[in-house]
Amino acid sequence: MKKTFIVILTLLLVSLSVPFSDHVSAEETPVRGVWVSSVFNIDYPSAPGLSDEQLRQEADNIISNCVATGMNVIYFQVRPCADALYNSTIFPKSRYLTGGGNGYLSFDPLAYMVELAHANGIQLHAWLNPYRVTTHNGDDLNLFPANSPQRLHPEYLMRAGDGNYFFNPALQEVRDLITAGVVEILDNYNVDGIHFDDYFYPDTSFDDSAQFAASSQSDLTQWRIENVNALVKQVSEAVHARGSVFGISPRGIWANANENALGSATNGGGSLNSIYCDSLRFIKEGWVDYICPQIYWNIGFEIADYAILVPWWCEAVKDTDVNLYIGMADYRIPEAKAGSVWSGTAELARQLELNKSYPAVKGDVHFSYGSIVQNPDIFNFYVSVRQTAPSAFMPVRSSMAFMLKQNIVNVVKSLIFD
Repeated sequence: MKKTFIVILTLLLVSLSVPFSDHVSAEETPVRGVWVSSVFNIDYPSAPGLSDEQLRQEADNIISNCVATGMNVIYFQVRPCADALYNSTIFPKSRYLTGGGNGYLSFDPLAYMVELAHANGIQLHAWLNPYRVTTHNGDDLNLFPANSPQRLHPEYLMRAGDGNYFFNPALQEVRDLITAGVVEILDNYNVDGIHFDDYFYPDTSFDDSAQFAASSQSDLTQWRIENVNALVKQVSEAVHARGSVFGISPRGIWANANENALGSATNGGGSLNSIYCDSLRFIKEGWVDYICPQIYWNIGFEIADYAILVPWWCEAVKDTDVNLYIGMADYRIPEAKAGSVWSGTAELARQLELNKSYPAVKGDVHFSYGSIVQNPDIFNFYVSVRQTAPSAFMPVRSSMAFMLKQNIVNVVKSLIFD
């Protein structure tokens, strides 16, 4: 028993000598990120039910194209709808990957993508949609296996105005479920961070009156905001306890100045009062390591001017340790008609130049991968203006630390149980 204790103590002391986070100086290469979306098979996989070899080849192509275009961070959507593009004991396999169902994945996209990305000097963050369950007016709820959380616990769900189901942000059980899913990824995959997108409450048109009445709160809007805050804080604590990184990509408008004195000089849809996402609070409290607002409008757009919103967000992160990356709308270019400001890459180039004029902007993230690789103008633009380099401006959990941690866990288990 004494020998066992000494072995365990030695392993723990060795683990403490290896940093679980490496902070990269701000003088190095900015983040050049890309979202790889799985919902509706937008980017990966291209269709459900592909063979392991087809899945592997598509992943290879993603990494190759990211290297060619100088993208150094991938935000890979691994949970689009209360599901998983990885081996999970909590959430069912994603129907966008296999068509749905349970069982072990012989080809694990997340495991493969992480390994390949790291081998090519690219970070990979696991991108999760925390609350969304269905996307087809709720008709797809019964497509999930009977033992999935959304089927086992219908009391966890609420229905939005369009008929789709979401996990109810008011419930502690829901917060615990989402956090458990985050922990499962961090404990089993060497991802460089956890990333939430801009979906929180789906809208204002659902009935949570019973929970609100039970809360004894008087302000419905503030109560909903605090429900989201509680999740973000809980996930933040879980992520940081594991030496990893947490970031959120909210709507580009927090609130308009005509509805909140702290808001921007815009007139678009803000996130604070419509989906109850208080990204300024996330920044102020340090719950996130980075914020990546989706500023999906052009310079000079009257309702929501890119040139107004970028400095607004710079001010939002001022005097904090939260890094700012700008979410950019590459997807608008393939959709643009002749004569549109989005036709060609001129607007994209203008926005990137504007970003450079603000030291607080530590990088940019582009939606989405498919828009870049399917449009030669965009692809060639990035090839011509960027060089591949390691990403910076965020703490990164090193592979050595992760592997050592896993080895310690395995050795301790063997000493205790064998």
